[in-house]
Amino acid sequence: MANLVKIAARNLFRYKRRTLLTLSLIVLGVLFVTGFVAVTGSFKGMMIGQITDSFVGHMQIHRKGYLAAIDTLPLTMNLKPQAVKKVEAVLEEMPEIEAYSKRIKFGGMFSNFTETTNIRLNGVDPEEEAKTVPLLLSRVLGGDKILKKGEIFVPELLAKGMKVKVGDMVVVIATNRDGSVNGKQLRVGAILESATGPGGRDGYVHMDDAVDILRMEHPEISEIAVRVKDFTKLHEVFAVLSGSLSGEVNKEGKPVFDVHTWEKLSPFYNIARMIDMMTLFVKIMLVAIVLISIMNVMVMAVYERVREIGTIAAIGTLPRKILAMFLLEGFLMGAIGAIIGSLLSVAGITALNAAQIPFDFGRQTGLILAPTIDPAALLTVSGIVIGVAVLASLQPALKAARMDPIEALGHV
Repeated sequence: MANLVKIAARNLFRYKRRTLLTLSLIVLGVLFVTGFVAVTGSFKGMMIGQITDSFVGHMQIHRKGYLAAIDTLPLTMNLKPQAVKKVEAVLEEMPEIEAYSKRIKFGGMFSNFTETTNIRLNGVDPEEEAKTVPLLLSRVLGGDKILKKGEIFVPELLAKGMKVKVGDMVVVIATNRDGSVNGKQLRVGAILESATGPGGRDGYVHMDDAVDILRMEHPEISEIAVRVKDFTKLHEVFAVLSGSLSGEVNKEGKPVFDVHTWEKLSPFYNIARMIDMMTLFVKIMLVAIVLISIMNVMVMAVYERVREIGTIAAIGTLPRKILAMFLLEGFLMGAIGAIIGSLLSVAGITALNAAQIPFDFGRQTGLILAPTIDPAALLTVSGIVIGVAVLASLQPALKAARMDPIEALGHV
């Protein structure tokens, strides 16, 4: 085998210009794919982080069926205190959970004593919410970042439209689950910058104020937002949490709780999927480049070395060894290209990180592009390149191995 490798390596460099050109194409292909994967992966991670850490959370728990009717924010489908305690007991026992926040979501009327408009509100515990969605506080444009009782965080778009500012007194009016109307005067504690997506239009009040406005005897929770310690293990934690809560059923024997990851809760998951599809398309382009380049080189190598193949076959070289020799040439070309491309990719990504390239996403400005390449992804790309290189060499190698020595020696 060692001799075959030496012969394959020698044959590659007999045609230096052709080999270098093919290696250049492979290296550029690997460099382009890994760079694209790193940059888009950084943007995708930043986008997901902005969405999950600003208002959605990594997961949410609702009463079964609530999500289907969430546009109307039905108070009749909130979780009762007993159900909330069961969920909290499960969450407290899971070390993978970093934080969770209970929310009362409701719609109401917002008045500055001159004009009135609709508003969506979240009644929250400020400490729980800050731990579960840590970027929420970064959206505060003015006022105190700590939500206090008797205060409201007003979304920026509504504040501009109603011409309210920090310190103004406003009234929030809402209908409770029994149909009666109640209102409460609140002070504007802060203006909240709109985040990407419809959740960015929501206002926030203290949980106790939400209970007062809706005249609840005890807090009835609309949803529980959950944050996991390791986002890469989100689906594993989701499976465990779903399994733990699936045993809770109502009198009809149907599940009480629904658990959803951010992917089911945000329309921006479709953008993340589009990024994944683009990445797949680029990888397919890489496969095509490598396949065509190496197949072209190997076909030409076989065509130009017909007499040589006939000679080594005539002196007793077995067809399988001839096959192995040409396959090794393809393997070496793919391996060398993958190694050089990988090294240049790491250097390029390091340079991009050092450049500190800023970009904007939605209302977030001054974000820094931080591309990273997972070693597993780099190995995958290299493996694809080497595998396709060997595959591209197979047809020319089979042709060489099946040549009749007498006809090959007579080839002109």
